[in-house]
Amino acid sequence: MDLGIRGKRGLVTASSKGLGRGCAEALAEAGVDLVMNARGAEALAETAEAIRAAHGVDVTEVACDVTTEEGQEKVLEAAGAVDILVTNAGGPPPGMWSDWDREDFIKALDANMLTPIALMKASLPGMMERGWGRVVNITSQSVRAPIGVLGLSNAARTGLTGYVAGTARQVARQGVTINNLLPGIHATDRADALDGGVVKAQGITLEEARAKRSDTIPVGRYGTRQEFGAACAFLCSQHAGFIVGQNLLADGGATNITM
Repeated sequence: MDLGIRGKRGLVTASSKGLGRGCAEALAEAGVDLVMNARGAEALAETAEAIRAAHGVDVTEVACDVTTEEGQEKVLEAAGAVDILVTNAGGPPPGMWSDWDREDFIKALDANMLTPIALMKASLPGMMERGWGRVVNITSQSVRAPIGVLGLSNAARTGLTGYVAGTARQVARQGVTINNLLPGIHATDRADALDGGVVKAQGITLEEARAKRSDTIPVGRYGTRQEFGAACAFLCSQHAGFIVGQNLLADGGATNITM
């Protein structure tokens, strides 16, 4: 399927690896020129060069921490007028309700709620003026069904979900759609970190931890960054103009809900 976005300009944050990289790769395959961001300059440069070589699109690299005001200014200045915005940032650490203080919640809100909002506020006016735009926020399955040990993520990402629910409906008439893409467990560094916590807590091997988690997923495996990226690219396509303010689960059926 031709996604109809060849020649568009997209910003994908935290995109040197994992789900962000999957989204950047899928958009590049569709012909989108990219501005890519990550904290690690070396990994970012390697990923950007691989995407250039594979898809022949323009890729601008911005190495910074996008969860800071300075990082956001740097990314937005380099990005300029973007047609597509994909927001992503690493999730806060797992733990129990009794582990977290105010500062822990502030850090989670800065990374997983306030940063996407800041990037949207900067990008939406231009999209609306041009009459076309796509925003996809990578959040988590936890906004549909909370995960006990991810309370910081539950709180911050659910706040972002509420913001998007109202904002998406205010900008849709100008040809701009905002949606959230909710990953379950994918084969990424984040999954390795979570599985490592299970290894430590339960005294089992990493292979055993992965097998136990896979058993909770109806498809019986972890997702891949490529299939997640493909879902993101569709939401950014010309064909998704009637999808507004939605929360699309990409979790292999793991979230046990009816609607």
